[in-house]
Amino acid sequence: MPEIRLATDADIPALRDLFEAGVYEGQVQINDTGADIEQLHEAYFSAAAAGSFWVAEQNGDIAGMIGVQRLDDSVAEVRRLRVRPQFRRQGIASALMEHAIRFCRDHDYLKVVLDVRVERQPAIQLFEKFGFYLSQVREQDGRRTLDFFVDLYSDLRSE
Repeated sequence: MPEIRLATDADIPALRDLFEAGVYEGQVQINDTGADIEQLHEAYFSAAAAGSFWVAEQNGDIAGMIGVQRLDDSVAEVRRLRVRPQFRRQGIASALMEHAIRFCRDHDYLKVVLDVRVERQPAIQLFEKFGFYLSQVREQDGRRTLDFFVDLYSDLRSE
């Protein structure tokens, strides 16, 4: 299994490469600049962001990444889930999602949202595995994006 750790400024070049690969593969919206990756602290670790950003390392290489940002006091957004092609289908995306969801629970978020392009079927299956539900389909510039959510407050009632 990969080692999941907090991202640092030293990781930014590798994170930028992962982001750029997502642009090339059509996973990222054309108007998305990835500026949050260049400014990790402000975008994810600051008090205002109330989130975090992690990398998955496998054999010394950054194999994947994921971030969480606060949308409001009770809602967080999972962002930038990416796994390098050579590391896919090895459980890395699942490990990153588990880490992000645990963070959201530990920080008392009641709902987690994310979006994904309709073409990313493996990602959609992963999100459904983690209990995410489709809330809406958006179309922009001829591309369909799916918005998903999971309610974490329902977990609290069953404890």
